[in-house]
Amino acid sequence: MPPIPPPKDAAALLDEWVEFARRRDGMIHAMDGGLWLHRHVWLGRPMAHLVSTDRERLLAWGRRVGIPAERLQHHPLKDPRSGERREAWHWDLGGPYLPPRRSDATVESAD
Repeated sequence: MPPIPPPKDAAALLDEWVEFARRRDGMIHAMDGGLWLHRHVWLGRPMAHLVSTDRERLLAWGRRVGIPAERLQHHPLKDPRSGERREAWHWDLGGPYLPPRRSDATVESAD
């Protein structure tokens, strides 16, 4: 895919998503339609997936920041509560689209 211009609303990069200390908690949040930001490193570069079962919510977030809809990726995921495979989507976020860490981003597990 061709490169895309810088975010049209950099402040919107910080909207709506939540990071979790435990991957399982993030998966459950995404399975319930929330936006889960999952950071990782790919080929030595920091990146993140913004994951949800709510495709329209992900598309709306992408429109606000300026990511073309055709970059949204479909990737079914297993719900950790039931083991059932569910429809899910994610944005690959890197470079100027990788949201900075924020102090309130991580929600600790309740147990």
